[in-house]
Amino acid sequence: MSGKYRYKQYSDLNILPTVAFTTPENYAARLSLLLRGRSWTPLWCPTVVVEPTAATNSALLIHISRLHDFSAVAFTSRAGISAFESAISAAQSPPLSSSGEDFILSALGRDAELLNPDFVSKICSNSDRVKLVVPPNSTPSGLAESLGPGLGRKVLCPVPLVLGLEEPPVVPNFLHDLGQMGWAPVRVNAYVTRWAGPNCAEGLWGTYHADAIIFTSTAEVEGLLKGLRELGLGWEDMRKRWPGLVVAAHGPVTASGAERLGVRVDVVSSRFSSFDGVVEALDHAFRECSM
Repeated sequence: MSGKYRYKQYSDLNILPTVAFTTPENYAARLSLLLRGRSWTPLWCPTVVVEPTAATNSALLIHISRLHDFSAVAFTSRAGISAFESAISAAQSPPLSSSGEDFILSALGRDAELLNPDFVSKICSNSDRVKLVVPPNSTPSGLAESLGPGLGRKVLCPVPLVLGLEEPPVVPNFLHDLGQMGWAPVRVNAYVTRWAGPNCAEGLWGTYHADAIIFTSTAEVEGLLKGLRELGLGWEDMRKRWPGLVVAAHGPVTASGAERLGVRVDVVSSRFSSFDGVVEALDHAFRECSM
């Protein structure tokens, strides 16, 4: 790895590694805590903003009022779960009746922790009717596979509306995979993912030193590249400034998206049900560099 000897030099000086990350605010505190737990200095440089809007909330309310037409809800992000819960909390009563066929809720990795009894009670008063599915492979394709044969049933998919950035292929591929499994996926824009704006790369470029950067989504990568262009810079300028910068991706989906955008990834977490995996992978890379 190109940063091997440089990182060892900083380690010898007892300077804590600085790890930049580009997550939106809803993930920042959790990842920052993990980085501090390794005695690293976190540098938060958000390149995308994730937030519900009046329009997305209205769209969710329409679909929630018709939830009896669906057999499942498939969440691909914590933001989708939070937006769904916020919308359904406004309902006067749970939209599903207490009797009927099993209703499936599915989420990825630790996102499933949000599908707790309180969440379920807002959907149906009979918790036994609601079944939770958490795929062992924490990817959208793994989620589609874990739902099993759809047999023509409808599945609600609360996903982001991407603004100011190219929509990554993750959601379209997910909807396609559901269709291949025999489901009838219904997309609802549950929240907005938008570029953080022309100044989003200034904090990173203006910092004195960075040892690594963590990306948790393809949109974050594109957001950073767009921010760099606003400064008259490109990714190669980042590499030239910090030749030993270690680029870490949270899972293969993010890694593939980054590579597609021309950002070479050095570290990919093999355990990506939570951010612990990418932090562990980066720690391993740092230890190799310091030998």
